[in-house]
Amino acid sequence: MILNPESKYPSRRSYVVKLRSDAAPGALVGRLENLVTGRQREFSSAEELLESIASDLALATGEHTADAGDE
Repeated sequence: MILNPESKYPSRRSYVVKLRSDAAPGALVGRLENLVTGRQREFSSAEELLESIASDLALATGEHTADAGDE
């Protein structure tokens, strides 16, 4: 049996979502923070929250590709 050394849920993809006190089901407002990098992004809708996560994942993929190119 071969074990996959890469975690299915890597720490790099861990986030804290903080909702403002005036957030509501139809109006999500708050901040997203990546626990590893500390990057923070404000959002004012569910769509912006998802865009922030997608953007952070794309950035991480670019960083990972750049690191692999250094080898």
